[in-house]
Formats: sequence, C-alpha cells, structure tokens
Amino acid sequence: MLAKRVDDIPSGENWIFEPKWDGFRTLIFRDGDDLLIQSRDGKPLNRYFPDLIEPLLAQLPLRCVLDGEIVIAHGDVLDFDALQLRIHPAASRVKMLAQQMPASVVFFDLLCADGRDLREEPFRVRREALEDLLHAAKPPLHITPATKDRAHAGDWFKRFEGAGLDGVMAKDAEITYQPDKRVMLKIKHERDCDCVVAGFRWHKNGEGTMVGSLLLGLYDDSGALQHVGVCASFTAAKRKELVKFLEPYRKDALKNHPWKSWADEEASAGSRMPGAKSRWSQGKDLSWEPLRPDLVVEVAYEHMQGHRFRHMAHFRRWRPDKPPEDCTYEQLEVVPPQELAKIFPKAR
Repeated sequence: MLAKRVDDIPSGENWIFEPKWDGFRTLIFRDGDDLLIQSRDGKPLNRYFPDLIEPLLAQLPLRCVLDGEIVIAHGDVLDFDALQLRIHPAASRVKMLAQQMPASVVFFDLLCADGRDLREEPFRVRREALEDLLHAAKPPLHITPATKDRAHAGDWFKRFEGAGLDGVMAKDAEITYQPDKRVMLKIKHERDCDCVVAGFRWHKNGEGTMVGSLLLGLYDDSGALQHVGVCASFTAAKRKELVKFLEPYRKDALKNHPWKSWADEEASAGSRMPGAKSRWSQGKDLSWEPLRPDLVVEVAYEHMQGHRFRHMAHFRRWRPDKPPEDCTYEQLEVVPPQELAKIFPKAR
C-alpha cells in the first residue's frame, strides 16, 4: 500500500499518525520455518539481512504477513548509507556488516496472522492486532509509534528529522489494505537551496534531443565543488528546451572542469561521482555531459544524507542573480539529531 504526498498534516478525528521511517520498505512472510523478507519491488532480501532471520523466526507467529521498514540505527540517527551497503554480492561482506551494524525492523501493519486475512479489516483493527501480536517484541523488532493527536504528530515532524526520520504518515483509521494504491498520506520536509549546475545527463528516450537530469554541486570549505545530487523534475517540453539553453555552457566545459577526472570511467569506478557505475544502477547509462560551472539553480530538497541530497531535488527557478561561488554548504539548514530512543525506544 502506497502514499501520496500532501503539504500539511491533515486535521480531523479519524486519522492515525506515524513517523515516516527512512529505510527499506519490506513485507515479511512467515509460514512455519519458511521466512521471506521481500522488498517493495518483490525481490527477496534474506541474504542481505541475515541478522534478522533468527529474531523474526523467534518472535513472529508461525503464519503471518507483516508490513514494515528495515532500518539501521547508528548512534542518534538512522543511517541509510549503511543500509545501502548491505546490498552487496559477497556474503562475507554482508555478514561482516551485519555484525558491525545490525539492522532492525519497524512494523506498521499486519496483513495476516494465524491464517486470518486482515486486509479487508479497517486499519484501526489491524493496528490493534499488530500491537497484540508484538506486545512483547524485543530488538531488533519494533512497532512504530502511533498517535491520533495531530499536535503530537507535528512534534515528531519538527523534532526528529535530525535523527533521520523522513516526515509523518497519516492513515485513515477505517481504510482497508489496498496494494499499489496511494491511499495513505505522507508529509515530508522540503527546503530550498541554490546549487551550481556542473553537468547533465541525456534523457534515456531522447539522447541528443532531451535533457534527463541536471548534476548539482555545492562548494565545501576548501573551495572544492562537491556533487550533491540531481534535479530531474521536468516536462518533456522543458527537457527539449534545456538542450538549447545549456548549449553555450558546453563549449570547452571539460577544459578546467572541477570534475574533470570523473570523466574517466576507470577513475570513477565504485564511487558516487556523476559518471560512476554502481550495483544500484542496474546497467543504466550514467555517463554525463560537463557544463561550465557558471549556472545557478534554486531547487527544493527534503533533507541531506551525509553530504548529498537524500532524494532527487526539484527544479524551482534559475538564479542568474547569484554567483556560483556563493553556492556553499553553509546555506543549508542543519537539523540537530534528537535522541532516537525518544521515538525508537530500544534502537540498535
């Protein structure tokens, strides 16, 4: 079951609010000794999270299906980068990471228990059944906090972003479980930032005729331009317009480009640079076209993961009035982490 984005936490008496966890969405199926940890796109995740197998078999009933999020808590924050590292082809590497930074599962819905299909039950009933089922759960298994108090949800939204939470979910208490339907609501953080546009990628369906995404950069304290993410929220018409708009900035762009070395595929292999391949790219063409770093764009972003935007940024407007050297990390709002235990009582 999916969610659609809204601008504000809804009012009314029939909503149940939850924190929005920033991890890997998962469905977990158990049938006796058979256990499947399944990703949102239907892929098995068991081999990447061996540390969860034993606790799940020990604490879940013999037959059940639960919906939740796999997260890794590191100190005061959720660590999405550590979660990504688990998707590795080498079992020895996965095992080592599981020992160093074990994962947890935060459950927020119950679809089936002991042969009883709960998908047609209202969410308030599923939530009560989930609480009864896991009332004695121990780490790394958790039930997400929930409240009917809008003010309490607003407090979560403001205070716990620094701990890595992604916002707030709002669920109608009477809603049934509807796979692939955006019937839940999500309220996420959004901020503005001015970035240098230092390159672009062609659109997969229009190489040479349509721009797919802009490569964004911010200057660090040493004056180096760091790649922070991409902006790709354009209509087909805008993608075509961008080809002509960017053309003047392509001339001799690589000559003194701050990312010149990244044009060498071997030099960028295994990194998170614009031209790099990774196990997440799944064969996609990530080659890029350099631009002279003279353009400034204002984008909307949700939050930072380390030194990069956690999700794709969204185009707001061009900033011809702002010099590129003013696009630094200092402009970003830094949200201090609150104690994660406040909302994730026994985080691992």
